[in-house]
Amino acid sequence: MLDLKNLGSAILEIAEERGIPENKIIDVITEAIASAYKKEYGKKKQKIKAKLDLKSGRLDFWQEKEVVDESIILSEEEIEEIKQKRETGEINPNEEFEDEEGGKIRFNPERHIMLNEAKEIDENAKVGDEVSLPLEAKDDFGRIAAQTAKQVILQKIKEIEKEETFKEFKDKEGEVVSGIVQRVEPMAVFFDIGRTSGILPKKEQAPNEYYKPGQRMKLFVLKTENTPKGAQIVLSRIYPKLISKLFELEVPEIGANQVAIRAIAREAGFRSKVAVEALEDGIDPIGSLVGQRGTRIIAVTNELGGEKIDVIIWDELPEKFIANALSPAKVLEVKILPKNKAQAIIPDDQLSLAIGKEGQNVRLAAKLTGWKIDVRSVSQLNANEIPKEQTADIEELGADAETETEPEDQKQKPQE
Repeated sequence: MLDLKNLGSAILEIAEERGIPENKIIDVITEAIASAYKKEYGKKKQKIKAKLDLKSGRLDFWQEKEVVDESIILSEEEIEEIKQKRETGEINPNEEFEDEEGGKIRFNPERHIMLNEAKEIDENAKVGDEVSLPLEAKDDFGRIAAQTAKQVILQKIKEIEKEETFKEFKDKEGEVVSGIVQRVEPMAVFFDIGRTSGILPKKEQAPNEYYKPGQRMKLFVLKTENTPKGAQIVLSRIYPKLISKLFELEVPEIGANQVAIRAIAREAGFRSKVAVEALEDGIDPIGSLVGQRGTRIIAVTNELGGEKIDVIIWDELPEKFIANALSPAKVLEVKILPKNKAQAIIPDDQLSLAIGKEGQNVRLAAKLTGWKIDVRSVSQLNANEIPKEQTADIEELGADAETETEPEDQKQKPQE
């Protein structure tokens, strides 16, 4: 017979190493053993089951049969009629013989048992139930099972492992995982993220980042797909919510629902703006994200390869929110105009700061707030001059702006 003691140890070892529930591995093994028993000693159409008890060392087999009576069994006359119809082409000869003639079945002693016989085994048996008939154990079954069931068991375990991996990372979509660079290819970087590998496509890589084998970094789980080769986990280093998740790791006030990140605008690898709100009185939301001596924001910035992060106060009033979004520039006044436009009036000496290098500051402010922002200095306003490069339109930013802006109603928590 099988060496159940060693088999039990192997089951526990496989379950622990591969992160598979022990009961699933036992089910796979008993299914394979039952299949091997049927192949060696059973007959076609039989339904053979096995039960493996590692504690007692017992391995039991039984055959299951469906309880039937005369009302659902085809008579000899009906069977002969069906044969004739097949010969004449009235019935497709390739169709199953069962479930014909009003749902009646052809009695097969290997699959069915009459109701009166079933009651001798189980007095409560009724039509449609299944009864179990014990099968004798075979002395040489240990050798046979080892030969015939091994490949089935290994294949089934691989399938379960793929299912468990997919389920695990499907639940992690929208979360941050830690990964180690395995290999770098022209169009993708592959990471070891635990029990499987994740792929970081070229389009999800920050433009100023370089990757080398063995490097460890945090990654956003963008999506998990089930493929014939197993779970494919697509990662991102540019998704805006990566910032909010990194801040959640560093800022306890976010987890305690004392501070909320309301919006994020990001130009990955260069600069981001994060809008925050205090949910409790007496809490400084900006201070919470920055941390003592900047320790918290520095940790996030370092993880993002030095990306600059501006933390600003979110406000439900668009005038105040837009003024805050143009930080670090000081805004004198914001005027709300038709068609989702706003005009920000800036002191002359703050104009270049409000616009930012190559228009980056005003562009990010437009992404963050969702408003088209016209930036004017006091002197330009008096002279009625509006240089084009001082205007940032969220609509003109296109799809990129839409994906990087977190809607307020989703209460996304952006990070710098």
